[in-house]
Amino acid sequence: MKIAFVGKGGSGKTTLSSLFIRHLAATGAPVVAIDADINQHLGAALGLDEAEAAGLPAMGERLPLIKDHLRGTNPRIASSATMIKTTPPGEGSRLLRVREDNPVYDACARPVELDPGTVRLMVTGPFTEADLGVACYHSKTGAVELCLNHLVDGRDEYVVVDMTAGSDSFASGMFTRFDITFLVAEPTRKGVSVYRQYKEYARDFGITLKVVGNKVQGPDDLDFLREQVGDDLLTTVGHSDWVRAMEKGRPPRFELLEDANRRALHTLLTAADATYDSRDWDRYTRQMVHFHLKNARSWGNERTGADLAAQVDPGFVLGETAVAPA
Repeated sequence: MKIAFVGKGGSGKTTLSSLFIRHLAATGAPVVAIDADINQHLGAALGLDEAEAAGLPAMGERLPLIKDHLRGTNPRIASSATMIKTTPPGEGSRLLRVREDNPVYDACARPVELDPGTVRLMVTGPFTEADLGVACYHSKTGAVELCLNHLVDGRDEYVVVDMTAGSDSFASGMFTRFDITFLVAEPTRKGVSVYRQYKEYARDFGITLKVVGNKVQGPDDLDFLREQVGDDLLTTVGHSDWVRAMEKGRPPRFELLEDANRRALHTLLTAADATYDSRDWDRYTRQMVHFHLKNARSWGNERTGADLAAQVDPGFVLGETAVAPA
């Protein structure tokens, strides 16, 4: 299952995604965690110290390797240089699977030991001084989008992405790459403003969107969220001494997380698992192609000097039965 965490800056999005990742790891499920936020705090939230987090390999810096692997023997892609962030897979493309070992994971993923369990962590990489004034952060998250386009995941396998803050993720088609999106919202007008934006933008794409109320302190906060987001409110999370200790670098054993917050994480997992039976790989592939053609016309053809519409394999549908070349 592919799961996104979104929300305004400071909403607790990264903290909630890290707790959910820990919850998944504690069940023994295979997990790939991806930090696609410009602030790059997921590693620290999963317990890495500053040096360990800074030493994680950046996906954005390994984009040529990623493209070369995913291209495989696809005859519609003349070279990896003509691949852009939205390039869809076709016959001959190499696909990524959660449980496997492959050159992309070897180069970009690192195991993180949790309490208990282990997850694979991948990061887009920070916005560097060299990028200032000349680059957009979406050039880095493009590596994530390309991997998601080639990812085949099954039941009880999880890819959790900590997304960019606010509505920035709508600058690409990546917002359509998930089975469910959890929007973390505080019980304030600013807290729910991103929800309204996300709801409006996602309306025509069949996005499954659920709100997780964070920093909820009492009935008044809960009533406010219910009034503002209605049935999209899935669960709420309140104050956590466990989280406060984690943020100080001294997390207790995960089993000591407060019961109410543990139940909230279980509610998130139940909601994510429930989307499996409604998966529509045809629609997923159509949306992938839609954004690829849109990007090709807008800038991709000019930048690569190729007709990127020709990369679309009309007979290919991504799905669990799709076969990649050896």
